[in-house]
Amino acid sequence: MITQIYFTIFIHLPKMDLFSDNQITNILPYGGTVLYYGMIIPLAEANRYFNELYNTIEWRNDEAVIFGKHIITNRKVGWYGDKPYQYTYSNTTKKALPWTKELLLLKQLAEEKTEASYNSCLLNLYHDGNEGMAWHSDGEKMLQKNGAIASFTFGAERKFSFKHKETKESTSLILEHGSLLVMKDETQSNWLHRLPPSTLIKRPRINLTFRTIVE
Repeated sequence: MITQIYFTIFIHLPKMDLFSDNQITNILPYGGTVLYYGMIIPLAEANRYFNELYNTIEWRNDEAVIFGKHIITNRKVGWYGDKPYQYTYSNTTKKALPWTKELLLLKQLAEEKTEASYNSCLLNLYHDGNEGMAWHSDGEKMLQKNGAIASFTFGAERKFSFKHKETKESTSLILEHGSLLVMKDETQSNWLHRLPPSTLIKRPRINLTFRTIVE
């Protein structure tokens, strides 16, 4: 069980809309579509979502079987959905739990912004910058092919990187507290992505990726 934590960020934002819908452009130069909507959730509300998710999600250490070795990560995960969908990656399988109130609200917001529908959500809890994610693509067979994956960030700002599978061309951006990013079209087929570690980051980050399981 995770001890309760209350997270607050105090920042001063310029009084301008940097991410209005008509200014959003594709981050990738070719072979996929990644749109960054920026901080779409007001600061106080984003703080509240972080606290609710941190204290109410049924977090569990992630597991993987790599080259026959069973690995348990410090990073924790949660898996939720419309039904008890099974999701297999890194040679381990998870069964989806029923939606929480906060997850349903965020799912609705993601669907409105990205104009796509989702039936499941994988959450990751990174306790600090020492925890990250290696290069990978979300191309599991149970996921909708070329479907949209909507990603919310709450908590510490983190760098997020993409690398083309063939040309090795790369690009990165900073994911902000209360922000939304969507990956869609052929992104997973052509690009890898990762969350690089950083010893400078001391605060936790929660990431939600809404996705669609094909039944």
